[in-house]
Amino acid sequence: MNKKILFNEQKSELPLQLNVSFKKVYDLFVQFSSDDNKQHPFYTSALTIKKEIEKYPFLVDGFSDFSLLKKHEDIINLLLDPLFPELLQTNEIKAASIPFSFESFKFTKRFQDILNNAGDSYEFSIRNFPEDMFYIQACSFILNFYYGFKVDLKRPFYFDIPDTSTGLIKHYRVAFNGDFSDITKTENAPEITQQDYHELLNNFDNIAIWKEKFPPNSYIFKGFGIINLFDVTADESIAGIRSELLKPENDFTTRIEKRLQDFFEIPDLRVGLSVYDFSQNSIENISIKKNESLIIPKNDDFVCNNFFCDYIAKKAFLDNETIAISSVEKYGENNHKNGLYQQLIKENIGSILIIPILSSNKRDMVLIEIASHRPYELNSINQHKLTDIIPAFQIAVERSSAEFANALEALIQENYTSIHPTVKWRFLAAAENYQKQLFKTKEDVKVEDIVFNEVYPLYGQSDIKGSSEARNQAIQEDLTTQLNLAISVLKQACETEKLPIYNELMFRVDEYLSHVKLGLNAGDEIDILSFLKREIYPVFNHIQNINSELKKLVDVYMNRLDPKLQVVYEKRKAYENSVTVLNNKLTGFIDKKQKEAQEMFPHYFERYKTDGVEYNMYIGQSLVNNKKFNELHLYNLKLWQLQLMYDLENLALNATHEMEHQLRVASLILVHSNPLAIKYRMDEKKFDVDGAYNIRYEIIKKRIDKAHIRGTNERLTVPGKIAIVYSQDKDALEYVKYIKYLQSKNQLGTLEFLELEDLQGVSGLKALRVEVIYNQSNKDKTITLDELMSEFK
Repeated sequence: MNKKILFNEQKSELPLQLNVSFKKVYDLFVQFSSDDNKQHPFYTSALTIKKEIEKYPFLVDGFSDFSLLKKHEDIINLLLDPLFPELLQTNEIKAASIPFSFESFKFTKRFQDILNNAGDSYEFSIRNFPEDMFYIQACSFILNFYYGFKVDLKRPFYFDIPDTSTGLIKHYRVAFNGDFSDITKTENAPEITQQDYHELLNNFDNIAIWKEKFPPNSYIFKGFGIINLFDVTADESIAGIRSELLKPENDFTTRIEKRLQDFFEIPDLRVGLSVYDFSQNSIENISIKKNESLIIPKNDDFVCNNFFCDYIAKKAFLDNETIAISSVEKYGENNHKNGLYQQLIKENIGSILIIPILSSNKRDMVLIEIASHRPYELNSINQHKLTDIIPAFQIAVERSSAEFANALEALIQENYTSIHPTVKWRFLAAAENYQKQLFKTKEDVKVEDIVFNEVYPLYGQSDIKGSSEARNQAIQEDLTTQLNLAISVLKQACETEKLPIYNELMFRVDEYLSHVKLGLNAGDEIDILSFLKREIYPVFNHIQNINSELKKLVDVYMNRLDPKLQVVYEKRKAYENSVTVLNNKLTGFIDKKQKEAQEMFPHYFERYKTDGVEYNMYIGQSLVNNKKFNELHLYNLKLWQLQLMYDLENLALNATHEMEHQLRVASLILVHSNPLAIKYRMDEKKFDVDGAYNIRYEIIKKRIDKAHIRGTNERLTVPGKIAIVYSQDKDALEYVKYIKYLQSKNQLGTLEFLELEDLQGVSGLKALRVEVIYNQSNKDKTITLDELMSEFK
């Protein structure tokens, strides 16, 4: 017996009076039963049905009492049987229905079975279809059917129907056939004009306008419709999976698991996920980064290549192909019940699909696991259902990989600040380890120390010679100017106002001026400026009101002061501008040359602007990833550094014509032949040597530029010469070879061998000092990178 269903139980207001009528079907029977169709195969049956229908004229004329559908169910079924062929009863999902009320009264056998499996408590409802939409949909139907206006409001209707036999939700799209219906207009219906039509097109969401143009019950619907349902569960599942993959990763496996249960129609299907570091592109070196797996043991000593059989290891990690194990027991028999088999049995898995996804940067490998408790339920056949989903998985992996990389970058920026590209890989590894530990323990996790052992240091500086004296001279000249200006104002004030206090102030200013001319001591500048503000400026405020001449003199004084510093800042500004010009040229040149040096072999480099420039370089195996260090690379870098110092000397000399102060640089290289360890200091956001033994190197760096030649008062560092400080004779022999090479290029001249006075805490230092032959033609005589490297071939 057919089951009567209300798709929309609420009696929604509509512009239509709904009347059920089978007139169009009846007319067909009349046609087939006419004398002209006696030879037609439907003639006899049509004649019989026609006579039966004529016993119930309301079926043709129409009725609005829907209870008659149940009362006259038999004759209605007989009338509609030709539209529901017996051969298609178990295939088509079809029913007769009254539009907009969606009351249905005849079903195919397959449709009826679906409704029976949905359970007695289930009621049909259209997904995402608000009540007002029914009214507008009915109005659009009238515009199209009655007036012939084109209104495209076609949108798919979906029903989500539970299947109690499987516990899953099935999804169906609805198609409606309105061929068996008619619409007529009542007296209450306003005529719809072209202008009305245009107004409605611009007011889709304004239900009041629609009801104004189509008042409730102003048209009469007569007939019925046919609805066909199409199972789109697979399409909906794929769309749902894609939607879940676009969301953030929170509870990813739980959300995707539910979608895949519907997709494979396995209510207890399980999903796992694991992420591997594949940057080494080798199965032997794979490490697990994230473990939400069904098959991977959750322990720290897990090793991939000892766990998977060779076939799966190659298929997944090297060929990136999906693997189907349809029978876990059979897999165990063929693979000596290996670790994977034992884990599958432990998890009560009978069949499983393993889907490998490799990120485009080839750094991350993701294994997605889809498992069933029963053997053969997942297999190489239904594995191919994943063809349309795997691209979505790929996109999700790319997004996740990018988000993870961004998280690592943020962690680096927060904890380590900007990192030199050569060593960035090590900070990424530390950040990844932090994330893994955080995911595993959910407790306080410390960021690990970054230490590089067995690295060779190279230090150099191009120091502006006599910078302290030049700066003091500039300060002295500016103070002299300022004090002379103050005296000239006070002198004029004495002539205008015969007040002894002006003479006393002039005397004190003159005392400061004499003291400045003799030289400056620490604190002198502050004392003078404090005196001017405390004693002189109040007087200036008074005398500028006496007459215009005094005001002009005070204005001249005040205009010579820097507006921010409130001191005469002319010579110092000229000096600092000169320092800036020189520093910018030096650092710009070093940065340019550093890019070339990194091509020889990646190394850590940092530079600092002082009065001049100084820099640290470190090179060694521990600093690099996936590269092999050889001492040849160290020799190359030493020769490159010596060439760099020569180029900086020339650059500084040629820059003097751009500077008001003719600044010169003194160049120094510190040689330390033994490797040491450097450690990143979290508090200072910089690298420093690590270990008590290596501290001596840092002490030398800080004090060496003040060293004197033994037995003299002569400073080691002087303009026009490059000093190379060392402590072992083998270092001198090595650098002599480099110097001879540059002498052959007419870049370096006379070489001196020197011993140095002991420094505080440091003794036994020696130095080479070599003359710079300047390139007076101002043409580029820099030796190319290829020329440097050819020296060691």
